[in-house]
Amino acid sequence: MSFYFTSESVSEGHPDKLCDAISDAVLDAIYAQDPNSRVACETYATTGLVVVGGEITTNAYIDLNKVVRQTIEEIGYTKSEYKFAAESVGIVNVMHEQSRDIAMGVDTGGAGDQGIMFGFACDQTEELMPLPIVLSHKLVAKLAEIRKANNGLMSWLRPDSKSQVTVEYSDDKDHFVLMLL
Repeated sequence: MSFYFTSESVSEGHPDKLCDAISDAVLDAIYAQDPNSRVACETYATTGLVVVGGEITTNAYIDLNKVVRQTIEEIGYTKSEYKFAAESVGIVNVMHEQSRDIAMGVDTGGAGDQGIMFGFACDQTEELMPLPIVLSHKLVAKLAEIRKANNGLMSWLRPDSKSQVTVEYSDDKDHFVLMLL
């Protein structure tokens, strides 16, 4: 009996990861000044534009535009030919004070609007994650390393990439079928 298990990973330049990185950078910048802050930050990106919004309760002040541009630059969107570059991207800030209803729930020991995540661990890898996702993550990390080395090897690479790995599990043996997108 055999079965296939497929996982994919996207690089730091993929729009979803880029948006997560921006939201995380905003959170980190606020927490650096006020560790008691409550931050619900979401980011949306499209060609030439980033929208950062959400609700915060904080005593911190950050230069949101600077945080966004630094994050985009670190990821590698630095050329205008990408139609999305740190220096020229438009930034819309729609952050505002946290809703009184949510603040009240959190202030009195409630959970506010927290989400639930789930997953599983296994002993296939040192990371305690399934082999296909570990290999997929390593592939996009290597692509980013090659791109950032800027040594002419694969000079056509851009910040956005994706990998997909399929592992066939059969009779206690692993057979690898690799597809790089």
